[in-house]
Amino acid sequence: MTNAVGPRAVFGVIVPSTNTVVEHDYWRAGVPGVAYRAGSMYIPNPVMADDRDFTGLLEQIRASIDTAVRDALTAEPDRLVMGMSAETFWGGVAGNAAFERRLRERTGLAVTTGASSCRAALRELGCRRIAVFSPYQPIADVEVGRYFTEAGFDVAAITGLRCPTAMDIARVAPERLRAVVAGLNGPEVQAIVQVGTNLSFVALADQLEAELGKPVIAINAATLWHALREHGIEDRVAGAGCLLREH
Repeated sequence: MTNAVGPRAVFGVIVPSTNTVVEHDYWRAGVPGVAYRAGSMYIPNPVMADDRDFTGLLEQIRASIDTAVRDALTAEPDRLVMGMSAETFWGGVAGNAAFERRLRERTGLAVTTGASSCRAALRELGCRRIAVFSPYQPIADVEVGRYFTEAGFDVAAITGLRCPTAMDIARVAPERLRAVVAGLNGPEVQAIVQVGTNLSFVALADQLEAELGKPVIAINAATLWHALREHGIEDRVAGAGCLLREH
């Protein structure tokens, strides 16, 4: 339900308690009349140094998501936006659809996920052959690659940064991100996609698009774009990539 600071929309944003980037990126976009209320998933053990740890992190997310959704609903939002991405890619296209369905049935609200937003963004941009990077461990990158392949994209390469903890995702330096993108880029790659919502990449992605002459999709920009457009809000935003600026 709209209010004084969100007269056009209030989005409930579900984030891990370790995440410091999603809300920053959304507010920084500065869409007038749109407000955000976070529901936080408690992550007591943020270690994700290997596949086993990463599975444990997902188990913590699954155990706490209902409470985070419950808390966000107290602000009576108009839509739910998932400010976490790994779980939305898990199980491929069918897994994402089931995840969204559960949340819609639980809340009665429209739901925006990272996986669906990236798919919609790539279709909007007309890109099929892509390269992807994440802060994840291999077990998660397999699921990300599976999702994009099942969604009809040709994944040329996928690289995980193997961040040791969930907080370390937000500490990755721009220089390292530039190097990763340079390693993934090639003449056959039509777009580069970044997943992992605690990775601060929106502003740098905007710069890299200008330098490379092709779409560089930051997942936080993609989820905000998809949520806004699905909600009928067509505002164009500068400095956050071509999706929000031109589509």
